[in-house]
Amino acid sequence: MIHKFDFLVIGSGIAGMSYALKVAEKGRVALLCKTTLEDANTFYAQGGIASVTLPWDDFEKHIQDTLIAGDGICDKQVVEKVVREAPQQIEELIRWGVDFDKDKTGEFDLHKEGGHSEFRILHHKDNTGQEIQESLINALKSHPNIQVFDHHFAIEILTQHHLGEKVTKDTPNIECYGAYVLDEGTNEIHTFLSKVTMICTGGIGNIYQTTTNPLVATGDGIAIVYRAKGLVKDMEFVQFHPTALYNPMERPSFLITEALRGYGGVLRNRAGKEFMYKYDERGSLAPRDIVARAIDNEMKSSGCDFVYLDITHKDPEETKKEYPTIYEKCLNEGIDITKEYIPVAPAAHYLCGGIVVDLDARTTINRLYAAGECSRTGLHGANRLASNSLIEAIVYADAAAKHSIIHLSNYTFNEHIPVWNDKGTSLTEEMVLITQSAKEVGAIMSNYVGIVRSNLRLERALERLDIIYKETENLFVRSTVSKDICELRNIINVGYLVIKQAMERKESRGLHYTIDYPRRNNVAGRK
Repeated sequence: MIHKFDFLVIGSGIAGMSYALKVAEKGRVALLCKTTLEDANTFYAQGGIASVTLPWDDFEKHIQDTLIAGDGICDKQVVEKVVREAPQQIEELIRWGVDFDKDKTGEFDLHKEGGHSEFRILHHKDNTGQEIQESLINALKSHPNIQVFDHHFAIEILTQHHLGEKVTKDTPNIECYGAYVLDEGTNEIHTFLSKVTMICTGGIGNIYQTTTNPLVATGDGIAIVYRAKGLVKDMEFVQFHPTALYNPMERPSFLITEALRGYGGVLRNRAGKEFMYKYDERGSLAPRDIVARAIDNEMKSSGCDFVYLDITHKDPEETKKEYPTIYEKCLNEGIDITKEYIPVAPAAHYLCGGIVVDLDARTTINRLYAAGECSRTGLHGANRLASNSLIEAIVYADAAAKHSIIHLSNYTFNEHIPVWNDKGTSLTEEMVLITQSAKEVGAIMSNYVGIVRSNLRLERALERLDIIYKETENLFVRSTVSKDICELRNIINVGYLVIKQAMERKESRGLHYTIDYPRRNNVAGRK
């Protein structure tokens, strides 16, 4: 089946939905969801969204906080763009129905998180992402020009390659014409033709064994753009959230928001002693990369699987009011956080690199845009400042909307794209091959490409991953397409990119720490 839409949006988080809402007045929009609209990284964001709000805060402070966290390789022009445009996008979220918490005077009740010099985190209790997601869903469903396709999985984006032309990374003017999409309800591959395509597929957390990301976060958008010869960069900068609730039986891991440390939470080792001041003068409010490495070191030196986060000194009623989701979750696990320490451990959380985009959110492939966690804007540099991700996503969705609307009339549908050809393939009866390979990828990435790395670990990871890659590609060409085998291909591709780009960075910077090059190079850059 062939579908034609002016705008094709792949992904249903804050970036994808806000983009759809912004362009829908100018044409018909198809929004693809891998599962359902609710199942996106945005939904699970607890802490909040950063924007200068208080009179004594200013753009320069937020800019400097972001640059410091990014460890010397943020794009300052991008940082200035996001910080300065943030208040306008917050206003738009409010118009779409997002209800940020306010204090008794009617002013925003702002949080402060690690790396921020001021209180500037707008939030809705401790489930800000859920509040944003649900508000955008309500706005989306009421718009007549937007059609949502649940349980539709993008397999490939369409380029000149599908017209029989040879396309390499050096091919000039690669163009995107839409995507081949698997309808999971019918197992049919549909051809979605579009004038403009927007990739908003979120993160890569599930290439690791332990992650706070939902199960859908398998790096799909990054993988399909990489295979289409689009530029992908800074994949080595994987942020591990320092404080996921320790429960080895649960996947994804439950996030204990950064805001709890801004609230006054103290990290303690298994003996109950505060330890963060050994590593950084900011203590438990140090940026995430420092805190994650400190916890990793404490765990390894003591042989323990977790440390503690202590908020027992805070007012119990205030804690219950401000963090009801965390309170209830921990209580269900047998932990009263007003009286007992919370066991926490780092988990893969956020990718600072991804699909390279410019200030208009354009990728290196014409007619293809990207925003949100799958994109590499240059905002985060080597380490994301807490709560900068949601605001980056909507600012770049806005940039993409403005640019694509202006140029929409220049594009037409490419009617020459052939339908998907699956002759000679069959349904695989060897699901164990797929599930076992996925587990192996997770083990390889967690054991060799985690918070602390080395040349030897990276080389071993690459060798192991190469074997799985060859096995999977062999299986793929023989198999009828399924979401499972596509996800496996994608996590292998993404894992490869993380490893290769980590090997290229011969220094320790931000989220990439290697024992072979423990110091940062004086000159910012890859070599």
